[in-house]
Amino acid sequence: MFQCKRVYQDVEKSDGYRVLVDRLWPRGIKKADLKLDEWLKVLAPSADLRRQLHAEQIDFSGFRQAYLQQLERLDPAIWQRIVETAARGRVTLLYASRDQQHNHARVLQQFLEGRQS
Repeated sequence: MFQCKRVYQDVEKSDGYRVLVDRLWPRGIKKADLKLDEWLKVLAPSADLRRQLHAEQIDFSGFRQAYLQQLERLDPAIWQRIVETAARGRVTLLYASRDQQHNHARVLQQFLEGRQS
């Protein structure tokens, strides 16, 4: 089971395995202060794609489509381990974006859930 959560929200026992899925370290948080099990930068959208979204060169729908294409091109071994971890318990995908509905972690969650057996 997957869930998404902002890095600025309180840690809960129910979070399970906590994975930071941002390419950049979140602002205002010391590395020693963020409770996480793993940082998987490779699952984040490319820097170029992220810049296009923030510069409003593409809308969220275009971003989502391009990001899904990036995820499809990854070696499945990169994300398969996270899918297997989720089969045994909850995996929380951590992100820093202010928009809690339209962000890459939500797209990644849907991608990973589509790969569960």
